[in-house]
Amino acid sequence: MTVMRAALLNAPNDIVLANVPRPTPQADEVLVQIEAVGVCGSDVHYYREGRIGPYVVNEPLILGHESAGTIVEVGATVSPARIGERVSIEPQRVCRMCDQCKHGRYNLCAAIRFYATPPVNGAFAEFAVIQSDFAFAIPEAMSIEAAALCEPLSVGIWANQKAGTGPGSRVLISGAGPIGIVAAQVARAFGATEIVVSDIAPERLAVAARFGATRTFNPLDGEESPEVDAFIDASGAPQAVRAGILALRPAGRAVLVGMGADDSMLPVSRIQNNELVVTGVFRYANTWPLAIELVATGAVDLDALITSRHSLAQAGEALLSAEQATTLKAIVRPQL
Repeated sequence: MTVMRAALLNAPNDIVLANVPRPTPQADEVLVQIEAVGVCGSDVHYYREGRIGPYVVNEPLILGHESAGTIVEVGATVSPARIGERVSIEPQRVCRMCDQCKHGRYNLCAAIRFYATPPVNGAFAEFAVIQSDFAFAIPEAMSIEAAALCEPLSVGIWANQKAGTGPGSRVLISGAGPIGIVAAQVARAFGATEIVVSDIAPERLAVAARFGATRTFNPLDGEESPEVDAFIDASGAPQAVRAGILALRPAGRAVLVGMGADDSMLPVSRIQNNELVVTGVFRYANTWPLAIELVATGAVDLDALITSRHSLAQAGEALLSAEQATTLKAIVRPQL
C-alpha cells in the first residue's frame, strides 16, 4: 500500500501527524501533490469543537480545503498531458445530474462532497484527488500559495456577484477577517467607488484600509455606516447583520456570508417597505476562472494576506494562529 503523511484530527484539540493511504484517482480525477493549504475558520471550528452544525467528526479527519499543488497522476479518462501542471483546487465533487446542478447552482447540490467536511478528507496531506475539471491550471507567475487562496477569494467573488457590486457601487462589509478583506478587494476590482468596512478589532481595520477600504469604523465607538447599495456580512454577528440591513438604500441587497447564530431578528418592515433583497452565500459556483484572472492581473493581492507558514507537523500551531486578530492567513506547506 502506498502511504502519505497527513495531519489527522482525531478529536477536538487533538491533531497528529500520521501515515495514511495515499488516494488513487478515479477515471475522471487527478492526483495532486499538495504544496500549499490555507487555514480557514471552519478548520479551526472543527479543531476546537469537533463539529459544525450537523457535520460531526466521528472518525479521524484530514482538514484543509484551500489548496493548490502539482498534478502527478491522472485517471484513465484524463489526458496524461496534465501531469506536471500547477493547479488551484476547487474542493468539491457534485452529482452534475440534479436540478440544482443542471441550473448551474452546483454548490447547492444535495449530494455534494466537500473537502474537510465529515466524512470527506481535505488537504492537510501530501496528496489529494479531485475531478480533473475542478483542478484549474494557473499561470507560471502566480505563486502556489496565491493559488490555494483562490478558494476564499471565490467566496468574495460569489458574495459580490450576489450583491450586484459594479462600477460606482457603495458597499458596506462587516467583518475585516480574511473573507471581509478579499470581499473588499473584489468590490474594488468590480468598480465599487465607496467600500466601507466595519470591525471591532483595530488591527483588522488597519488591514482593511490597506486592502481597498475607503473608510473603516468600529461600531462599538458609536459610528454608523453611510447609506450603501450593498451590504456583505462577513462577521456572523446578529447586531452587524441588522445594522447592515438598516444601512441599505431602497432596493439594496444584503448578502450573509459569516457563520453566526442560527436565528436572528431582522428589521422586516424595512425589508418590505424598501424592497430589500436578503440572501445567503453557500460556498460558490463557477468562480475559479475569474479568481485566477483577478490574481494574475494584479487586481487582487492574495500573497500579501499570508502572515505565517507552517509544516504539516505544525498544523495544530497553524490552526491556533488563525485565532489571533493579527493573523490573516496561515499557510500549511505539506512538502516542508
